[in-house]
Amino acid sequence: MKLHTLKPQKGATKQKKRIARGQGSGRGGTSTRGHKGQKSRSGYSRKRNFEGGQMPLQMRVPKRGFKNPNRVAYVPLNLERLQAIADKYKVAKIDPQWLAEQGIVHKNAKIKVLGNGELAKKLDITAHACSAAAKEAIEKTGGSLNLV
Repeated sequence: MKLHTLKPQKGATKQKKRIARGQGSGRGGTSTRGHKGQKSRSGYSRKRNFEGGQMPLQMRVPKRGFKNPNRVAYVPLNLERLQAIADKYKVAKIDPQWLAEQGIVHKNAKIKVLGNGELAKKLDITAHACSAAAKEAIEKTGGSLNLV
């Protein structure tokens, strides 16, 4: 056996169907596409979810809701998380720039302080927004809250 004599077993391969190569091929004329109509044209491709001309499901179902282009998305930071951050990094002052440098939030993230949990020590916090409960808890420990 030599590499140049290798070929597939008889019947293992088929020849490609050669369409539109004249009447003598048996596949000339309309080239197996039938007569006229959308599917006989070159470049035809059916859309996904095409339902044979019936109004597609995604167009029959009503639209709901909307996305508010003016929405401001805040990153929530609870008091317990701020306390954990302060203990881990041994800091008394927390601001958005410092949080971004530590990789806790993204660079341009807006931060909202929420009141879940308790503060054990005085913290000076700078944030973009704050809940009333969080503000009360921060001032109760003697800390301060600056809104940017």
